[in-house]
Amino acid sequence: MAKYRADLPQLEPALFISDGGLETTLIFHEGVDLPHFASFVLLDSEEGRTRLRDYYERYLAIARRHGLGLILDTPTWRANRDWGAKLGYGAEDLKRINTFSIMLLEELREAWETTETPIVIAGVMGPRGDGYAAGRMSAKEAEDYHAPQIAAFAETEADMVASYTLNDVEEAIGVARAARALGMPCSISFTVETDGKLIGGLSLRDAIEAVDRETQTAPAYYMINCAHPTHFEQALSADEPWMKRLFGAKANASTKSHAELDRSDTLDSGDPLDLGRRCSKLRQHYPGLRILGGCCGTDDRHVAAICEACG
Repeated sequence: MAKYRADLPQLEPALFISDGGLETTLIFHEGVDLPHFASFVLLDSEEGRTRLRDYYERYLAIARRHGLGLILDTPTWRANRDWGAKLGYGAEDLKRINTFSIMLLEELREAWETTETPIVIAGVMGPRGDGYAAGRMSAKEAEDYHAPQIAAFAETEADMVASYTLNDVEEAIGVARAARALGMPCSISFTVETDGKLIGGLSLRDAIEAVDRETQTAPAYYMINCAHPTHFEQALSADEPWMKRLFGAKANASTKSHAELDRSDTLDSGDPLDLGRRCSKLRQHYPGLRILGGCCGTDDRHVAAICEACG
């Protein structure tokens, strides 16, 4: 049985951190070629695995230094059927990759975990399509589509699955139903536009309430990712019941819109100290936000700044 699958420690109020933008760090800071933004391909070479270990150890060191828990996410955001096919990975290849990604993080947890720094291993999933474009699947199609990746994680020591950069409620419902059917705790992370709404215009509140309603509150919790705090803080309200389901944010440091980021050939890393201060203010106003990290354009400097600012 996975170490924390039956009792996720981040469900308690204590602060947990997550990593930053894995793919943007590797591409822009380290010059790594990631076709189709897929970092899972690095698992297929010793050089790639070394890069991944080095990347994760920066965040493990930050968590240990601050005595905080860490959500350790696999590099498998693109390791699903459609993106795998673009890279020459069939069903068995993807199962192998998803399985091996957990094994890599198990090794790191064994080396780094302490009583003060619990490390939760999350099998990461991304959207079927582009995180910056609206999805077009029904909930049943999404359930069938994402089930193989969740099933691969369920056979490992993964504590949970974490689905990031979703912008479509039907896809989120499908992921949550598949995870529940396979006995895996899951988190659902939506991305929003500069107006604080999903790309189709749905509010964050309506999205979370719809998924909970249609899945009988199957997700363990919800998050926001790939948006700057100024984009999503306008969508938050401390007094509303749905906020009790929102547990964290992996924020961009850049204030640019998704369309601007998609067109950019350079990395906008924003200001790590400013992001740290903004995350600290979010925690002050919304104490239920207990998981903080970075997304596109962020790195270990940003997460360290968040830890410093949050005390």
